[in-house]
Amino acid sequence: MLIPCIDLQHGQAVQLVHGRRRALAVKDVNAQLHKFRKYEWLHIIDLDAAMNKTDNNVMVAALCKRARRRYKMKVRVGGGIRTLARAKELEKLGATQIIVGSAAFKRGKVDILFLRALMRAVPKKKIVVALDSYKGRITTHGWRKSVELMPQDVMPVLEAFCAGFLCTDVDREGTLSGANLKYFAALREATTHPIIAAGGIRTRREISALAKLGMDAAVGMALYTNLLR
Repeated sequence: MLIPCIDLQHGQAVQLVHGRRRALAVKDVNAQLHKFRKYEWLHIIDLDAAMNKTDNNVMVAALCKRARRRYKMKVRVGGGIRTLARAKELEKLGATQIIVGSAAFKRGKVDILFLRALMRAVPKKKIVVALDSYKGRITTHGWRKSVELMPQDVMPVLEAFCAGFLCTDVDREGTLSGANLKYFAALREATTHPIIAAGGIRTRREISALAKLGMDAAVGMALYTNLLR
């Protein structure tokens, strides 16, 4: 299944290359949402919150409301969810699921205490853990820091605290260079949990290949540039 993405930065829907260089920006975010209306799921990622700069809460709330009520879409929201209060806030804003990344780790290890507390605050079925990777290692804090672990290392431990994983291949994010299917196949072997794959995806053939692995595909750049074939 293809899942479109709206990554928010300074009130705009943007696409970044390797999570750093902005390649394009769309000012009319509602118009972008309208283009995605036929899809079952939507990802909204607050990049400003992820980078500890500010947040786009008002816009996130409006997009969640519009997506769910007008277009009957389910919504996953991520970016800067590092406290229980933030997680509960986003649930109240209308997120079907929340995506937690940086907060799942502390001092280079899985933060079991935080994840247990998170499950008490938000139902497990609503929690997705982001295991984004750069050069094979987990990257956090808006892809600005790293953890000396690979996603495969921690998936078995994290299964107890979430309903699935969002795995972004940051090496290919925004590049339209094609999905690293070998990498995603290795992730599939590490867990039976649902996986949403992201990073470099540009063809429907790749989306079909990921589906055969039992994975959904989160797609950004290929949709924004109308290059998905």
